[in-house]
Amino acid sequence: MNSPDPAAQTLPFALTVYDVARFMRRAVDARVRTLGLSMAQWRTLAHLYRMEGCRQAALAEVLEIAPITLGRLLDRMCAQGLVERRPDPGDRRAFQLYLLPAARPLLDDVRSLSIKVMAEAMAGVPAERQTELLHWLSVVRSNLEALQPAGEPPVADVVDEELP
Repeated sequence: MNSPDPAAQTLPFALTVYDVARFMRRAVDARVRTLGLSMAQWRTLAHLYRMEGCRQAALAEVLEIAPITLGRLLDRMCAQGLVERRPDPGDRRAFQLYLLPAARPLLDDVRSLSIKVMAEAMAGVPAERQTELLHWLSVVRSNLEALQPAGEPPVADVVDEELP
């Protein structure tokens, strides 16, 4: 039975949002694997598209992985010609991360596959409700982002900003 008290819905809401995100990632991952990309690779490329020029530590924070783990992943992606590290002009010990041209077609393919997954996920939901759902989730996301400690890197906006 549903309670009219919004506070009583906190845990069910959080679990539902978590499950939706997890199932979406899995569905996209299953399709993107046909491109030869792992989940870690396509997520890194997608976030780097929105954060080009960032440092490794900032990207690791957004991806919620250890910087050393990201470092090894980036080493492989650099060797594949997808990403490059450039010296940071503001700190000679640091590097900034950039996508290489070979990553762009892969991102186009990831976007196409993601659109198909989204269409499947939204099956049965009227178009106007889809727009409304994305709007309100964006509001909730913004509210939660405002609660983050100062200096915390922003999470790439996946609702208002699309991949290429």
